[in-house]
Amino acid sequence: MARGYVWAISLTVLAVDQGAKAWITGFLGLGERRDLWPGFFQLTRVHNPGAAFGIFPQGTTAFLVTSAIVSLGLLFYLGFFRPTRLKATGSALILGGALGNLVDRARLGYVIDLFALGNFTVFNVADAALVLGLGLLGLGLLRGHR
Repeated sequence: MARGYVWAISLTVLAVDQGAKAWITGFLGLGERRDLWPGFFQLTRVHNPGAAFGIFPQGTTAFLVTSAIVSLGLLFYLGFFRPTRLKATGSALILGGALGNLVDRARLGYVIDLFALGNFTVFNVADAALVLGLGLLGLGLLRGHR
């Protein structure tokens, strides 16, 4: 798997995530919400010091360290092993998502979330990339070396 492919995915996720967060910060005040598809999809601005779904709100430092370790682990994995395209894509999405939230935690002490689906919690581009990446990586692990 070409390293350029992995870097392109990771850096695109990071750039889109940080761009969306910068945009929402200029567009909405903290806690403000705009319905785009009433009852289903809203834009909102939330500052989340915790993990996904707002759990462990006092864990900012732990999540900062965890994001850094995950990012370094993925860089090692992608640098020294030759994963299949599916595993590389999943890993690249995870890396981009981890870096996106790492930048927020290091710079702000919290993560900016901006999308809400129905009654589901508020999330960001990095969170979506992490979930998609974990799914693809898991699928790649289940499929083996095909």
